[in-house]
Amino acid sequence: MARRLKWGFDFFIRAYLRARQRSLFEGFGPVISLRSSVSCLAALGLALSASPILASSDMVAGTDVLRTWNLVVLGDLTSSSEVEGRTFVGGNLDGNASNYQISPTVDSGTGTPGLTVVGDVNGGYKNLNNGSGAVVGGNVNSGLNLNGNPQTVLVGGSISNTNVNNNTVTSGLAASDPGFVQNLTQQKSLIETSMGNLSYSLSTLDSNSTLSINGNRGTFNAQPGADGVAVFNITSADLDKIGEIQFNLNGADTAIVNVSGPSIRLDDNFLGGTNNLGENVIWNFPDAENLSLTTAWGGSVLAPKADAQTRNYIQGSAVFGNLKQDGEMHVGTYNGGYNPPSNPNPPTGSSSSSSGGTAVPEPGMMGLFGLAVLSLVFWRRRKVAQA
Repeated sequence: MARRLKWGFDFFIRAYLRARQRSLFEGFGPVISLRSSVSCLAALGLALSASPILASSDMVAGTDVLRTWNLVVLGDLTSSSEVEGRTFVGGNLDGNASNYQISPTVDSGTGTPGLTVVGDVNGGYKNLNNGSGAVVGGNVNSGLNLNGNPQTVLVGGSISNTNVNNNTVTSGLAASDPGFVQNLTQQKSLIETSMGNLSYSLSTLDSNSTLSINGNRGTFNAQPGADGVAVFNITSADLDKIGEIQFNLNGADTAIVNVSGPSIRLDDNFLGGTNNLGENVIWNFPDAENLSLTTAWGGSVLAPKADAQTRNYIQGSAVFGNLKQDGEMHVGTYNGGYNPPSNPNPPTGSSSSSSGGTAVPEPGMMGLFGLAVLSLVFWRRRKVAQA
């Protein structure tokens, strides 16, 4: 990417110099003939489109985050467990030995590595399986065990305690390619913003389905609308009243369970097991500041502001603020067709542009520079024409 960017700007500069030699420029003012303007602007456009800041991006946002990663932690993850699918960590990865992408069913052809960490990787060895690969913005201090098919590992800083063997391991990218860390930081920011917006957007949906409580059992009876979406709005106190969950999807493509309250305790048993619920059920905890899970949980979990601890497995996708993980993450990530509105009227201080699909990052300094050059070109040309 950096080479493409350099080539584009070199091409633009060469076009500029050729135009000067043909006396198409006056002094310092870039007064360009129409034909030369088109050539130069095309070259500049190519350079800017090659920029990782302005390019049509592969960055992931909205419900696509739930479809892509098995586990997303916006801050720090401390783990002594395993993740069957892909993992994204916006801060540091700490803890004892842990395992990533242990399921051979995860599609590695998407280009998304099994482990992405924006910060440092510390603690015990991290085991990467099934050719998953990794991208790390900081240093790998713990060491990596690269198991299975040959893997590609990209590291912004240094890497220690890792046997390369037949794998491709590149370190020092923060110094050699500034766009490497920038792209990771942009992806983190996009995920963090879009997960907050998604959680808020879901919380504003009107309920069309009901929870009935009979003794210790709570029955979620989905009544999906024409769009295949069922919505439950309950409180954390409602969850505390029950110890068993019966979930009836009744053909719903997506069932959204909004649970209000700042403190969440997930300790219910699922009647009939948890299989397939993660692909169709999103448990949304928009207010949760802390979350504790002690029983096997069926359904994807969205708690972007929560400091969480898991002591049992989750079957589905999960998003947390910070996580102490002592329970496994199982695949069966969200696979429903729901995408929220593009403008969900997010809470104060949040951006509303990234709640649904994949968004393009805002222009950086290089883009602003390019716009300034174009403005100067046309301003000078108009000035000469008027003279």
